[in-house]
Amino acid sequence: MASKKKKVIRKQKIEVPSECAFCEAKKEPDYKDYKFLEKFLSDRAKILGKERTGLCSKHARKLPREIKRARHLALLPFSASV
Repeated sequence: MASKKKKVIRKQKIEVPSECAFCEAKKEPDYKDYKFLEKFLSDRAKILGKERTGLCSKHARKLPREIKRARHLALLPFSASV
């Protein structure tokens, strides 16, 4: 029987900022600043992890809460528009 070759899938390297965006701007995540919060959502409106966004632990815990508040007030989408 012929041997099967495995497909090798290589992930793209993503540039991660070296410093937390909130620490750099000296502000806290806030649901009213939804334009700034959009940077931490994927194209499908999923919340990105701290490994991809470069946030510190303190702000990485606060960010989802503020995004969810903005979604509840219809400032941010729950899912990507079709």
